[in-house]
Amino acid sequence: MLPNLRLVSSNGGMVDTRDLKSLGLYRLYGFESRFEHLEFATKAIFSAAFITAKPAFSPIQYIIMRKTVFTAVFTFAAALVSCSGQAPETYTENQILEEGGQGPYKAIMVTEPSLEAHTIFRPQDLSAFGKKNPMPILVWGNGACTNSPWEHKLFLNEIASNGIFVVATGVFPVEGQGHSYYGPMSKSEQQIESIDWAIAQNSDKNSPYYGKLDVENIAAAGMSCGGLQTLVNSGDPRLKTVMICNSGSFINPAGAVPGMPMPSKDDLKNIHTPIMYLLGGPTDIAYENGMDDFSRIDHVPAFAANYPVGHNGTYAQPHGGEFAVVATAWLKWQLMGDKEAGTMFTGNPCGLASRPDWTADKKMID
Repeated sequence: MLPNLRLVSSNGGMVDTRDLKSLGLYRLYGFESRFEHLEFATKAIFSAAFITAKPAFSPIQYIIMRKTVFTAVFTFAAALVSCSGQAPETYTENQILEEGGQGPYKAIMVTEPSLEAHTIFRPQDLSAFGKKNPMPILVWGNGACTNSPWEHKLFLNEIASNGIFVVATGVFPVEGQGHSYYGPMSKSEQQIESIDWAIAQNSDKNSPYYGKLDVENIAAAGMSCGGLQTLVNSGDPRLKTVMICNSGSFINPAGAVPGMPMPSKDDLKNIHTPIMYLLGGPTDIAYENGMDDFSRIDHVPAFAANYPVGHNGTYAQPHGGEFAVVATAWLKWQLMGDKEAGTMFTGNPCGLASRPDWTADKKMID
């Protein structure tokens, strides 16, 4: 709520701060907290104080009074920005996809100058988040190890619209450009860069993400080659869960594409969190690798979800399709403690088993 303060104009008129929203100062709060709005708001209040009537001053007195009141109003507006507790936005490129997604927090896709070769999907309005309601974090690796999330942007946008802060490997997607446009393959280390950056932003008082990220609840996920990157990074102690989508460590490494990361079956022992394999059924070229991983994992809770769409999944379907529904539920359960979302994976049979065309297997999950 805005403070109930009043500014006195030179002619005795009053500007009630409860009306600041109509003057533009309200835009200083939350998502639109930018310095250009500070200047706009100050001018708006200044105009309300001086243009309503001619002041009873000499020209020199009037100029002095204008300068004095303008300075006071600008200082007052700046104080409101400080009280809002949110630094100005820093993103550059940005795009709203599918009207922000279907979740309760309309999402936006952006780039941040302080994190090169990454794309962020996050709620548009950050004012809903803080130390009492921080956003959990998902770091994402792309199919084919492409250095852009262009194939998965609708899927990731939908996840973000549920209050999850997504940092995807790769540069901002450009409409109409295929994966070859984005240069050499991405690296597994980019997911680690994502984690390091998010944790640093959460601690930086000059960051718009200061105190808004849940650095105790971080997930790593990736599709196909990006799933292999995720397996490489699955031993990171900062992770709380892992999702391997249309992927799995190779039974026969000879079938791998040159340049792919090559985690071995023995590396599965490094996984220390609950893990979900999200696969496209028997026609998925990664199906056997993924299900073989699942059969070998016996030391952490594991879930295997299959939907018969093959290797490409449903990422490009509106709002990410069925894969987004299941992935979002898993993340909300694992990172947010959402028990209702967890019913998709718990019980015998689990909730997902009653969803059309899905099959599910699980271990160490009641």
